Amino acid sequence: MNPVVHFEMPYEDKSRVAAFYAEAFGWQTQATGPDMGDYVLATTAETVNGRPAAPGTINGGFFPKKPDWPAQFPSVVIAVDNLAESMARVNKLGGKVLGEPMDIP
Repeated sequence: MNPVVHFEMPYEDKSRVAAFYAEAFGWQTQATGPDMGDYVLATTAETVNGRPAAPGTINGGFFPKKPDWPAQFPSVVIAVDNLAESMARVNKLGGKVLGEPMDIP
């Protein structure tokens, strides 16, 4: 089984998204700079050594909307053993892989 390990959502205003999720759900956020793609880390659960402490909980983040990026929608990140094989399986089953794999700093 390949579990969901992370989520991502786009934002238009970094300060606004951080304030909204902090107020609405008590999430802690940490904004990064241009060297990290202006990503905003979101801690949604208590952590131990940077990992969620309670089974079944995940953390995530927010990325800036960009006109040249595909998939400007909320997404979930799934841990797989072999990325190429998993992408091929998704395509074979009628799914569509948007964009190319990228390293996440």
